[in-house]
Amino acid sequence: MSEARTPAQIEADIARRRQALAVTLDEIGIRVHPKTIIGDAKAKVAGAVDRTAGQAYVAANRAVSDLRAQFVTEDGAPRMERIVPVALVAVAVVGLLTASRRDKR
Repeated sequence: MSEARTPAQIEADIARRRQALAVTLDEIGIRVHPKTIIGDAKAKVAGAVDRTAGQAYVAANRAVSDLRAQFVTEDGAPRMERIVPVALVAVAVVGLLTASRRDKR
């Protein structure tokens, strides 16, 4: 069965439990403090922004790599059969824009 505790042991146990409860209440007070809540919210938002920026960087990097692969071979040589038509279209568009601006003047 259980041993009988002395009043001093009971008082010491009560004092330990009070101290533990005081620490717990202090922790709760810190967690629900408005500055703590605002700081946590800011950290979550910053984390979300960082993740979104990281994902955007990865997506942009992938898009650039995919586009580059269309115009350059794996060994780095230009694919002239793809570059020339795109360059001709770009020159034609610039020419049309220039001509339309001259007509407006």
